[in-house]
Amino acid sequence: MTVRRPILVVGMTDAGAAGLPSALYERIVQATLLVGGQRHLAAFPAYTGARLVIGATVEPALERLKLAWERGEAAVVLASGDPLWYGIGASLRRALPPDALDIIPAPTSAQLAFAALAEPWHDAALLSAHGRPLDAVISGVLHAPKAAILTDQQHTPARIAAVLLEAGLPPTTRCAICEHLGGPAQRVVRTTLRDAVDQTFASLNVFVVWNDDVARPSAVPPGLPDESFSTEAGQITKREVRLLSLAELALQPGETLWDIGAGSGSVGIEAARACPTARVYAIERRERFVAHMQENLRRFPAPNLRVIHGEAPEACVGLPDPHAIFIGGSGGRLAEIISMAQQRLKPHGRLVLNLVTLEHVHRATALLPDARLTQAQFNRGTPIQSLLRLEALNPVFIVVWRKENRHD
Repeated sequence: MTVRRPILVVGMTDAGAAGLPSALYERIVQATLLVGGQRHLAAFPAYTGARLVIGATVEPALERLKLAWERGEAAVVLASGDPLWYGIGASLRRALPPDALDIIPAPTSAQLAFAALAEPWHDAALLSAHGRPLDAVISGVLHAPKAAILTDQQHTPARIAAVLLEAGLPPTTRCAICEHLGGPAQRVVRTTLRDAVDQTFASLNVFVVWNDDVARPSAVPPGLPDESFSTEAGQITKREVRLLSLAELALQPGETLWDIGAGSGSVGIEAARACPTARVYAIERRERFVAHMQENLRRFPAPNLRVIHGEAPEACVGLPDPHAIFIGGSGGRLAEIISMAQQRLKPHGRLVLNLVTLEHVHRATALLPDARLTQAQFNRGTPIQSLLRLEALNPVFIVVWRKENRHD
């Protein structure tokens, strides 16, 4: 019977092999398979065993490592810093069980950056722009007193600084670029966002930003009156239905919500204000309703909401995968939007639809057979002379589908 031995996963700093304890170095050079980036493998020029460079995709390396574990080979993975912090550790855990990995981290690049700056970091946001949309990074910086950002060749410190200035941070905002951390070429450049825009830095860096004027946004309970919103012809998700839909969406801090067919934006704005650290994307194809939404954002500021003038599903292609999706309008493309929502929702994600016609209800429930359907019918008290009567609102069907219900 083959004895499986855990794969050794070693975090490194820019000091390379020289920064490793001698006992750990010996374990690495005695391995039969060494896996890592070209830079990491180059730190062991005398190694004579098999080498595997991790390329544009990590999948071939994962398949080879899984085979090595099953065969009982002595395999080592070289990584940067802590492999479990925006590193290969997440991919390894996707392919292998916990007992198949022996992870020995180095300090993270964020730790090394704050150490180089002699800056406490217990209150810092730790973010990555490496191969990720900048929206989440910008939101994280705006809501934290300080942030450390992993950069890449596309999202450089200069690019991030420019976007932060566009987001409203003052040009004099303090920042620092920490290069080649932990190695002999380590360098720290303290500057401002205004000056960082015009500078270039080494590709291996951490971008630290101090948001000295940060005002922690407070959550605002939803339930604004319908008449407080700018809209036309009464086209708005009514307050009572809005509250029920927001409860079903159950947006949590740090999560992402798509509001598709946002109209005048009442659902998205209320969600963003109730959960100010969440990210909300309000997608609307009609220009006049985009204008209503902009006016409503002026009345009820929600800096964590981004308005997207476009048509779903195409307008959603570049957005980060959501934890929750609200569909208030489909523009005749309900089936396409539902299909996209099922694919893009994160595990345990919530999909909530508001529908008013029986045809759309039939279509949605056929596409989502395990969804929950509720009809909401409300009556509002309306004065009539000295008396009070009830005035019915149009009934709305609320369809709720959760990702965990999907078995395919």
